[in-house]
Amino acid sequence: MRGIPAAPVNHQTGEAAGMAGLARIEREEPQAPAVEVARRLLDHLLTSGQLRAGDRLPPERELAETFGVGRSAVREALKSLSLLGLLEIRQGDGTYVRGATSDLLPQVLEWGLMLGDHTMDELLEARACVEVDLAELAALRRTDNDVTALEAHLARMAAEHDDPERYLEADLAFHRALAQASHNSALAGLQARLETLVAVWIRQNIRKPGEGRLGEHEAVLEAVRAKNPRAARTAMHAHMDSATRRLRARLGGGR
Repeated sequence: MRGIPAAPVNHQTGEAAGMAGLARIEREEPQAPAVEVARRLLDHLLTSGQLRAGDRLPPERELAETFGVGRSAVREALKSLSLLGLLEIRQGDGTYVRGATSDLLPQVLEWGLMLGDHTMDELLEARACVEVDLAELAALRRTDNDVTALEAHLARMAAEHDDPERYLEADLAFHRALAQASHNSALAGLQARLETLVAVWIRQNIRKPGEGRLGEHEAVLEAVRAKNPRAARTAMHAHMDSATRRLRARLGGGR
């Protein structure tokens, strides 16, 4: 097992941060090389104490030699951690630590992410299932106050249509309000955890909001307002299918 020597952490000069303790990946490891590299780097980020926000990681070539894998596996692992918001890849300058105090980290550890395209698919699938069930329950249990909250978030989405970041915040708030309208705290908590993870990918790949999204949310709200659980399920299923396809397309993946 071989690790590269520790390098001094220098926030002023931008020298590569210490990565001592990382070892080669053995061939019998059960995970794909890129997944195992991502897991090792994640563990190093959280537990080594050698890395701080703003530190630069060693080049892909050095990491590939350290782990005993190809540079493509390292590149894929770095991309996964970047999509999670843990690293920042600066073209022509290297890969930097975004910060180790993000509130995302406890969720990453708790869920034991596999940090690969197949895991993104699994998270998106889980999110879709939960959102569809929440929409049905909201249609059955919503109060007038719940409807008022959903209407307010939808109006904000319409008002912020040309501002992707603010639109996204209103979009996520709509889904949180829908979860509350289900009056099932367990499912609402699950929705919040899934949203935290998926929202990282969305924020890292956000573009101008599409016109179709607002209409999709309007259909969900109308079904909930009418207390029509079947229509609510159908509308949310259509929205989740559309949203998932858009995100996969932006990430260059998809099934």
